[in-house]
Amino acid sequence: MEPLLLGRGLIVSLIFFLLKFSKAIEIPSSVQQVPTIIKQSKVQVAFPFDEYFQIECEAKGNPEPTFSWTKDGNPFYFTDHRIITSNNSGTFRIPNEGHISHFQGKYRCFASNKLGIAMSEEIEFIVPSVPKFPKEKIDPLEVEEGDPVVLPCNPPKGLPPLHIYWMNIELEHIEQDERVYMSQKGDLYFANVEEKDSRNDYCCFAAFPRLRTIVQKMPMKLTVNSSNSIKQRKPKLLLPPTESGSESSITILKGEILLLECFAEGLPTPQVDWNKIGGDLPKGRETKENYGKTLKIENVSYQDKGNYRCTASNFLGTATHDFHVIVEEPPRWTKKPQSAVYSTGSNGILLCEAEGEPQPTIKWRVNGSPVDNHPFAGDVVFPREISFTNLQPNHTAVYQCEASNVHGTILANANIDVVDVRPLIQTKDGENYATVVGYSAFLHCEFFASPEAVVSWQKVEEVKPLEGRRYHIYENGTLQINRTTEEDAGSYSCWVENAIGKTAVTANLDIRNATKLRVSPKNPRIPKSHMLELHCESKCDSHLKHSLKLSWSKDGEAFEINGTEDGRIIIDGANLTISNVTLEDQGIYCCSAHTALDSAADITQVTVLDVPDPPENLHLSERQNRSVRLTWEAGADHNSDISEYIVEFEGNKEEPGRWDELTRVQGKKTTVILPLAPFVRYQFRVIAVNEVGRSQPSQPSDHHETPPAAPDRNPQNIRVQASQPKEMIIKWEPLKSMEQNGPGLEYRVTWKPQGAPVEWEEETVTNHTLRVMTPAVYAPYDVKVQAINQLGSGPDPQSVTLYSGEDYPDTAPVIHGVDVINSTLVKVTWSTVPKDRVHGRLKGYQINWWKTKSLLDGRTHPKEVNILRFSGQRNSGMVPSLDAFSEFHLTVLAYNSKGAGPESEPYIFQTPEGVPEQPTFLKVIKVDKDTATLSWGLPKKLNGNLTGYLLQYQIINDTYEIGELNDINITTPSKPSWHLSNLNATTKYKFYLRACTSQGCGKPITEESSTLGEGSKGIGKISEGVNLTQKTHPIEVFEPGAEHIVRLMTKNWGDNDSIFQDVIETRGREYAGLYDDISTQGWFIGLMCAIALLTLLLLTVCFVKRNRGGKYSVKEKEDLHPDPEIQSVKDETFGEYSDSDEKPLKGSLRSLNRDMQPTESADSLVEYGEGDHGLFSEDGSFIGAYAGSKEKGSVESNGSSTATFPLRA
Repeated sequence: MEPLLLGRGLIVSLIFFLLKFSKAIEIPSSVQQVPTIIKQSKVQVAFPFDEYFQIECEAKGNPEPTFSWTKDGNPFYFTDHRIITSNNSGTFRIPNEGHISHFQGKYRCFASNKLGIAMSEEIEFIVPSVPKFPKEKIDPLEVEEGDPVVLPCNPPKGLPPLHIYWMNIELEHIEQDERVYMSQKGDLYFANVEEKDSRNDYCCFAAFPRLRTIVQKMPMKLTVNSSNSIKQRKPKLLLPPTESGSESSITILKGEILLLECFAEGLPTPQVDWNKIGGDLPKGRETKENYGKTLKIENVSYQDKGNYRCTASNFLGTATHDFHVIVEEPPRWTKKPQSAVYSTGSNGILLCEAEGEPQPTIKWRVNGSPVDNHPFAGDVVFPREISFTNLQPNHTAVYQCEASNVHGTILANANIDVVDVRPLIQTKDGENYATVVGYSAFLHCEFFASPEAVVSWQKVEEVKPLEGRRYHIYENGTLQINRTTEEDAGSYSCWVENAIGKTAVTANLDIRNATKLRVSPKNPRIPKSHMLELHCESKCDSHLKHSLKLSWSKDGEAFEINGTEDGRIIIDGANLTISNVTLEDQGIYCCSAHTALDSAADITQVTVLDVPDPPENLHLSERQNRSVRLTWEAGADHNSDISEYIVEFEGNKEEPGRWDELTRVQGKKTTVILPLAPFVRYQFRVIAVNEVGRSQPSQPSDHHETPPAAPDRNPQNIRVQASQPKEMIIKWEPLKSMEQNGPGLEYRVTWKPQGAPVEWEEETVTNHTLRVMTPAVYAPYDVKVQAINQLGSGPDPQSVTLYSGEDYPDTAPVIHGVDVINSTLVKVTWSTVPKDRVHGRLKGYQINWWKTKSLLDGRTHPKEVNILRFSGQRNSGMVPSLDAFSEFHLTVLAYNSKGAGPESEPYIFQTPEGVPEQPTFLKVIKVDKDTATLSWGLPKKLNGNLTGYLLQYQIINDTYEIGELNDINITTPSKPSWHLSNLNATTKYKFYLRACTSQGCGKPITEESSTLGEGSKGIGKISEGVNLTQKTHPIEVFEPGAEHIVRLMTKNWGDNDSIFQDVIETRGREYAGLYDDISTQGWFIGLMCAIALLTLLLLTVCFVKRNRGGKYSVKEKEDLHPDPEIQSVKDETFGEYSDSDEKPLKGSLRSLNRDMQPTESADSLVEYGEGDHGLFSEDGSFIGAYAGSKEKGSVESNGSSTATFPLRA
């Protein structure tokens, strides 16, 4: 890549040099020289809407030139006071005031000093008049239908261009067609008029766009009288007019547009055609317009001269006209005289040549006067050149060459300056230059010298001039250093010397590091529709970073700065991202870097991958009964080799239009012999596969039909469907359409009892099922099924063993015993049923059991049968998930595929006591500095006679250390609460409570709480202050037997006691019989409702009084004489549990002994039975986490961890 960058750098630098120094060296303004006109006006038009009109003439020279003007060849003086002139300039202005028409004419500017006179080309100043149609009376025109008509326009003269329109008085255009035509002069022609042409408002409009003027001719009236006898006639030309004869001549200037027009009257309307006599019309430049009436040739050349013929024709005849086209040209320079600087005694020559048609004449002038008036000794004047010999300073002058013909005049000034001067270096001394390593450096030394001078360059610290192939000095003094290195940096001197003297300047050169680029990834291969990301990593000299600019291009065409408008291609500096890549995005991507001194580029070839195009031109050959050769042509692989072809076929009579895969072929092959089945009308298609995916399927091939044949295979999966005793319903998988091989498919079924010396029974069917009656239940049979069609039978079938229909077992097992494993698990043993009494295939045994009563309360349970099945031949099974301390009945039965047999006699057994479940809840209902009162609910399942509770507690606080575990055995099971004393103040405790029976204690339920500090008065823990302004809802008690205390208070009161405390007990129906309580009495419920209503009434009165500004007497006393103890409770307790600052207590993540294991097995039916688990209710031991769980019966408190208190009567 480096040589490429270096070559590009050389090219860029050379182009820069040529652009900078291609101009001819001008004489410095400090050197005396003849005048040179540097600016002049062309044609100037005095538009009426301009403020002023400026005619320009600017010149330079030394001494400063003076200016004079001529108008129409005569001296022109600025005598009109309206003319505005400028100092040291020949430009003057004519204000648009009053009449200025007398300023119209052709002006010429002369700039002169003591050395010579320069002359401008003629400047035409046009003062256009306002065009107007003459006032005239236009007589109405009355003609017969079918007559030809010409409506003249005769537009006024004015500043071109001129546009003519024919419209009616409502400014609607007169429609033109083959019959109606407007000529270039503006006249409106009718080949033959019709009644619809009658109107009284034919108006001709002439538009002069440069003057912003439109003028209208007086309306013309045309009346067309209808005629019953319209005579048809042959064509007659109206354009060109008859008086011009059959031929006319037209002169056109080279490069302009040639317009030839023909229009003929006649009936029917004549058609116009064009041709060039002796040649062809110029292709690509000629067009026929206006329904063929106008021939237009653009950019006329000399080859277009000659004779053109228009032919107007209808079926009655023709009319022709020939145009002789002459192509001419104004003068143009072929060798324009060039200014030159000479030294005394030298020789020179001025050349002046021009071409045109007719050939231009050339005249020479010196300082604006004919050359004959200024003869110099030794000068030789020819029409096309002037030669000078032994030039002297008095030869200094301005020479004018003028070429002219009938179409115009051109003028050229050439300065001849005879000067002798020491070299003048125009480049500043001490200029700084910079380039990059490997590029060319250009150090400038522009100078002017006469006579000619010699230029040399050298390094400041060296004596010898620079020499070698790497150095080149141009005529203008510029030094080029090729393939620069870091050693080329330094200061250089430029010396210019001629016969008069020598001069020098210095230049400084800095060498920078070359810019480098790397585009990544290199040559990526990306699937279609994916995203392409290219990154351009650049590295350039630190001095050039400010000028570094990156750009992206694809295949030589640059991207827009930010990508495409649709956002699919995004360019972000060094990154180019293309979303949803298409095949058109494939190509060579180039990242280009440009700095102030160099440029670099790097490319990457992006290959877009896509699925192949579908294969083409499928052809079938070598057609056989069971095979055919398929050949195809591969489609485009889209840059990813085809790995394989998939050949699919269609021909399934049952599913027409469905294509199935037949075979696969390696990607390098495009032909395959296909195996075929009989009696199929095949059609094939091919799919190409590459690494991107599958192509679209090819177009289907021709059809290929195979002849029928006998079946090649027999049915499979022969089986017996569930049937009645002493019958077999034989079923099998029918042959598919592609396997039938011919018409008339049937199945021959044969069978006989297995091992019996009898003949095979046979039956032929058309469907795929057969019902056979048998003399025995569940007897084995040998069965065969063979496929046959109209052309023969399939291969000999294999025999399969099937059994006749089953019946229900007719005897029940005998239960030997039930062994109690634990309170929830028993083992049942039974005798098996004899094989001949099963009447089928034994699938297993089924145990049915149901609970009859609870041994705890003696209550009888309704019969709810649970089922557990054991597969296979066995005589025992385990029954899990039983209720402890209960009585059960149990039966066993056998079952087969037909169903279940009779049940055994019920077996009665009892389960022993077990450990209880955990209590339903545990709450701390009251705390003090050293005491706490706990309340709990009974377990849902007691699993035996409750003997008491085990209460444990320990200090946990907010540390990883836990205190010693304390045990309390509560032997009064009917007491659901306990008061703890001798606790530490301001200490956090964790409490564990287990329910116990004679078999042990169950799982614990836990709760955490903190004691109060010194000086605080114990209160019940609060869930939340009750806002009485909110809508009240009845309190829901979720847990049977749960106890709750409801405390009502306002949020703003400071009392340490609530207004009213009500204790209510609710119990579920489950324990209503065990614990008789007054809460079930009607009088008690009525009393509680009355107390609740009185409480709400009292709260309402309090709030109303408070809102009116009153205070309770108790509140007033507390405000006047605050109790220290009460204040302490307010500060500490309510501060902890206030509505605005409720913070939950941190619960311990530890359980009592990490994970407490139940004392008995948590049995599951999954471990003992096979299915039908949904038939039982599994009530085994508690499984799952219990620490920190929220009790169902709790009244939640918006984030507070305060326990809700039990309701007790």
